[in-house]
Amino acid sequence: MVSLKKGLFVTFEGGEGAGKSTQLRLLADSLRARGYEVLTTREPGGSPGAEAVRHVLLSGAAESFGVRMEAILFAAARSDHVEEVIRPSLDKGIIVLCDRFMDSSRVYQGITGNLEQSFVESLERVAIDGVVPDRTVIFDLPASVGLERAQRRAGDDNPDRFEKEQLETHEKRRDAFLDIARRDSERCRVVDATQPVEAIAAEVLSLVEALLPHGDGTDTSAEEAVS
Repeated sequence: MVSLKKGLFVTFEGGEGAGKSTQLRLLADSLRARGYEVLTTREPGGSPGAEAVRHVLLSGAAESFGVRMEAILFAAARSDHVEEVIRPSLDKGIIVLCDRFMDSSRVYQGITGNLEQSFVESLERVAIDGVVPDRTVIFDLPASVGLERAQRRAGDDNPDRFEKEQLETHEKRRDAFLDIARRDSERCRVVDATQPVEAIAAEVLSLVEALLPHGDGTDTSAEEAVS
């Protein structure tokens, strides 16, 4: 097992149907094959407290209370997730891969929820308490393509709280994610999610390998990894 002095935190962002979950799983498999300890998680959810909030949010049960209440619930779930799962794992030198994190709140509740930026930033500051991703991969594709994929994936299941929204709203979110990537180009990388799955996986792996010891994905002893 390759040992790291400090864990690596990678988040996966993008619109509905962008393929985040598939790519997260493929990256986890690749890193584990190279000897790294990897934790995969998601938002909303990822910890017992956050999972309790997940159904309330995605079912739409909180929708009638307004986007401000939803944002507060997302922040509460994120705080529990960070303190109970993410921070302890990073402290142990584990690579943490998370399906959605703070950027989703910036986009979904902030931009298309029309919440004031100061409110969103205050919630984020409390929720993450200094735990910022080392790398955020934003999967980009036209909203119409993503929604079609999401509908095929859901099959006979009802769309969740966010999948059922209008195409115009999803396109606005796509633009917002790209704007985040432009503003924080050191942390964020945009990947063309219309490519074949294997091509995307190779690109994502290269983006993460660059942050690992030696940055080349070659087998590395534990002693070398922590030197």
